[in-house]
Amino acid sequence: MTDWNDILKTVRSVHADADIRDLQRAYLLCCRVCTGEDPQAGEPRLRHPLEVARILAGLKMDMDTVAAGMLHELPEDGLVTLKELRDEFGAGIADLVESVNQIGKISFHSGEEKQAENFRKMLLATARDIRVVIVRLADRLDTLRILERYPESVRRQAAQEIFDIYAPLANRLGISWLKCELEDYAFRYLMPDVYADLAAKVAAKLKERDDYITSTKREIEDIMKRHGLRGTVTGRIKHLYSIYAKLKRQKIEFEQLYDLAAFRVIVRDVGDCYAMLGIVHSEWRPIPGRVKDYIALPKANMYQSLHTTVMGPSGKPIEIQIRTEEMHRVAEAGIAAHWKYKEGRVAERMDPRESGQLAWLRQMLEWHQELQGSREFLQSVKSDLLSDMVYVFTPTGEVRELPRGATPIDFAYSIHSGLGDHCFGAKVDGRLVPLRTELANGNIVEVLTSSSQTPSKDWLNFVRTSKARNKIRQWIKTAERSKSIELGREMLEKELRRHGASLKRALQMEAFHALAAERGFKNEEDLLAALGYGKITLGQIVGKLFPEEHPHPGPFLNIPENAPARPGSPRGSVVRIQGLDNVLFHFAKCCNPLPGDRVVGFITRGRGITVHVADCPHVHNEDPERLVEVEWPGRESAPRGVKIRVFCRNRKGALAAMTGAITDCEANILSAVISSRDEMYGVNLFEIEVSGLDHLNRVFDALTRLKDVDRVERVHS
Repeated sequence: MTDWNDILKTVRSVHADADIRDLQRAYLLCCRVCTGEDPQAGEPRLRHPLEVARILAGLKMDMDTVAAGMLHELPEDGLVTLKELRDEFGAGIADLVESVNQIGKISFHSGEEKQAENFRKMLLATARDIRVVIVRLADRLDTLRILERYPESVRRQAAQEIFDIYAPLANRLGISWLKCELEDYAFRYLMPDVYADLAAKVAAKLKERDDYITSTKREIEDIMKRHGLRGTVTGRIKHLYSIYAKLKRQKIEFEQLYDLAAFRVIVRDVGDCYAMLGIVHSEWRPIPGRVKDYIALPKANMYQSLHTTVMGPSGKPIEIQIRTEEMHRVAEAGIAAHWKYKEGRVAERMDPRESGQLAWLRQMLEWHQELQGSREFLQSVKSDLLSDMVYVFTPTGEVRELPRGATPIDFAYSIHSGLGDHCFGAKVDGRLVPLRTELANGNIVEVLTSSSQTPSKDWLNFVRTSKARNKIRQWIKTAERSKSIELGREMLEKELRRHGASLKRALQMEAFHALAAERGFKNEEDLLAALGYGKITLGQIVGKLFPEEHPHPGPFLNIPENAPARPGSPRGSVVRIQGLDNVLFHFAKCCNPLPGDRVVGFITRGRGITVHVADCPHVHNEDPERLVEVEWPGRESAPRGVKIRVFCRNRKGALAAMTGAITDCEANILSAVISSRDEMYGVNLFEIEVSGLDHLNRVFDALTRLKDVDRVERVHS
């Protein structure tokens, strides 16, 4: 177990003259109150706070942060109160502990709306003081290191949270070693069989690879010496999750993967970096397309290095990273290398390159003000915060950072909304390309515009950035609203003439304004737009104006048990649709909702209501103005088909076990497509009949308990 001397030694190596009195008091307080064992981990209760403090000291954090890391769980465990911490250590440390506790309570496994709100809370806490999330990362890392002592359900949930949230955040903050370690531990607990198999294969030839790394390292050092360059060389085996990700990405077997080793060369200055790159390429043949210059084009987290992959000794590919000592410090410490600390408060340096490191966070907080829906916010997080980035150029040489998979439309909107609105084409590296073309690192992008061009709803199918998606939807919403108001006006005027009335007179009637208020419309244009959209019917308006002729309809359409099935809807599958009567509905084929799913409906002109699963990937492309509330009526429905994808190990009897598990749950198998990605892994697509979401969950539980099954997912096409 870490002791006080370990922490003190690490702190002194970084902050030789720091005032450590608060840190000493934090240690003594922990020793006094953290007695006995942690009931879940079975470890001494004192171990965790000391280990978190040691990790933070290793990250070269200030004294307040190290102390807060040591104290962060005491209020949560009821060992001390925040008031006692504030009295003993002052507001700086106590506020930091309180913020860490707040994001520690955040769950990312709740419903969509709660999950979105939790993400907002974490981003806001991070923006107020970046140290909050760094303490939380240190806490998560230490928990992962002893996670095997916890129950299976706790292990899987914690590991999934690491994969989804904390490893990408560590990457965004530039703390590469922390990101790698988090990924490896999460990989171990989420896919234990795959992890064990891969670890065994790597370990089987460990001695051989160690010898290869040692000899290659010596050869690189000799090359540097011959050319008069000074520096240090290190070599390592890549971390397990990166190996697994590469096997999946390239769809190859382990035996076909040759560049397991990576070498790092640290030289004196930038000039030596480029000189070393030229020397390496003169000694060994570079592999085309595998040279990356992150010195000229730093990553968003300010990571800088030259990367190249060459055919090294014995004809094996090796990756070499070349950087200066300062670049290495930034790569290891990440954001901690760019922040200075004074009297417990964080102050960002004025260097614009360094302040740009948190541009992504500031951008997310700006979107926090604009994005109203939970689904929109979560989509923006996934596409813009947690994805890999590409770096492209304007024709004048300005660099733009975009999420991987971004298109010329995303690029246009990143420059100016007017450029995006009027984009009709694009040139990439001087060549005309389709607007859905995915951009790659180093592309030079030129946007072609026309005053007659306007955004297309089809763009929503391929843009990646939240800014582009929001601007497109905003334009479409404005344009469609104008059309809908005009259409609603024409429809109502025509209908009123049949009753011997005029629109002008109707707009002055008290009943008309009462209907608008009852339906939540702010003015007559909102009501006419809703009529044009189809969210409210002529019968509802006329029934309010002339109640003696048209009785007012009720708030819900309740479809009787024996009602005939609607076109496109399986018999027995019914929903309740709020505020609408006499409408057709059908279930979206892209997600095929099941009874028990959270569902939403969208008005489709001429086709009634289209019912989607709330988290269907196609939903975020729909216009929110067309949204209607729908729900299942709470009675049992006829079986419905649903597709599931099962990722498994290719072993004898695995398929029989899967089909047996499905039929044991009384689910009928309608079809099955069996495929192998390689000799080790298989992917199986089943279409099964289930009575609802609870029934589907029983099938999922049965499949995931099989030893050869790695993962099961529902397919939304």
